[in-house]
Amino acid sequence: MTTTRTTLRDLVRIPGGGRYALSATVEAATSGMLRPFIVIYAVLIGLSAGQAGMTLTVGMLAGLGAVPLAGWWIDRGARRAPAVAALLVRAVGSLLLALVPGIAGFAIGAVLIGVGTQIAPPTNSALVAALAGPARRAAALAAGRSLRNAGLGAGALLGTVLVAGGPEVLRWLALATALGCAFGAAVIARVPLPRQDPALARTAGTKNARGGGLRTVTILALAGIPYASYADILEIALPLLLVQGLHASLAWPSGIFVANTVMVIALQLVVVVRLAKWPHRTVLFWSGLLLAASYLAFWLGGATGGSPGTVLVAMAIVPYTLGEILYTGSSVPLVIESAPPHLMGRALARWQLSYGLARAVDPVIITGLLSLGAAALWLPLAAATLLGAATVRLGTRRHRVHESMSHAVADGGSPAVDGHLTKSLRMSPGRPASTVVAATTSVGPGHKLSGHPGRGRPGRRTGTRPPAF
Repeated sequence: MTTTRTTLRDLVRIPGGGRYALSATVEAATSGMLRPFIVIYAVLIGLSAGQAGMTLTVGMLAGLGAVPLAGWWIDRGARRAPAVAALLVRAVGSLLLALVPGIAGFAIGAVLIGVGTQIAPPTNSALVAALAGPARRAAALAAGRSLRNAGLGAGALLGTVLVAGGPEVLRWLALATALGCAFGAAVIARVPLPRQDPALARTAGTKNARGGGLRTVTILALAGIPYASYADILEIALPLLLVQGLHASLAWPSGIFVANTVMVIALQLVVVVRLAKWPHRTVLFWSGLLLAASYLAFWLGGATGGSPGTVLVAMAIVPYTLGEILYTGSSVPLVIESAPPHLMGRALARWQLSYGLARAVDPVIITGLLSLGAAALWLPLAAATLLGAATVRLGTRRHRVHESMSHAVADGGSPAVDGHLTKSLRMSPGRPASTVVAATTSVGPGHKLSGHPGRGRPGRRTGTRPPAF
């Protein structure tokens, strides 16, 4: 848990953080130019809308198959290379869209884009975690997301302006996306990584951490499946609710989308830093409550109908956006801290599999349930999200003691040492490893530590009893 008030400026000041920020901004801005128009581009080159959607879905499913490989690669110690590979795969896919304007080029390009898109979140999270360190991890991840959101929004606006000149511009947007991803990969490849002590990886809990840590992540991944629907609610469910259910103009879903984007960009980093003193599990729990409440408000707005219902749906976007911010700000840091360091890649991959699978099936589920009626979608979705929140709150609580012991061992401490001591040592990245060992080995059961490693309270025995594992 961090209390460091990291800002975008602090992200840039982290060694390697400036290059990462540049890469993320350029890649997001160029990707945002094509992303809203990729289905339109597919239709222009001869595919039907259904064929385009199916091709993109196949690409995303293929990407899910590559996620475990990315996690294994990260666990082998790689940090830069997986992030570079994700960008290069997307660059090649976008280049095929631009240079091979046919069905075959679109199909292969969509698969490559899907692979790069699915493996990007765990690889980027692992890279940022390595750059920022535990003390600034959550805020650095939030800063990176803010940059990406801003880049995607600016790119989408620029793409909208350029497309007004004619549909042939779409090929140039695909080429710009390829160049942006290639530029981002080149920048990431030169990001300096901090040194890692080989002994640290060897002392990471092996037998207990291997089972307990990933079991906790599995519970989180299953609980997070209903959470993952939040993005498709904004992009699919709300437009259908407003336009077809409430007969509102297209300006309403467009305005809500813009309002959501602006609030996320403006508030995400501030909220994440302000809530840094809260456990990530608690923040994720409250995220589920806010999202579930917003879904119930959407249902009430649809049931009310007319202008009052439309206004209620628009107002409910505020708790929805806050729930989104809490979810994106706490979920990945919670997954990282719940797994042993040497299994972080597999933990992130497991989380991405649940998230990516939910995003892949959501369009079919959302449209199918809405065709049955508003209550068929919003009430089960709210209930599932509440169940996920309860699982986050209660289902992983029994693993807390095990997690703290495992991570104390991974950080060079002893689970027999008082938790406050372990935390204080972990919060001091400049402290030499020998000092940490001296501090942990000089305290036995029933002993207290003064302010200095290796020195006990006056009048008490201060032997060098080894830590109790």
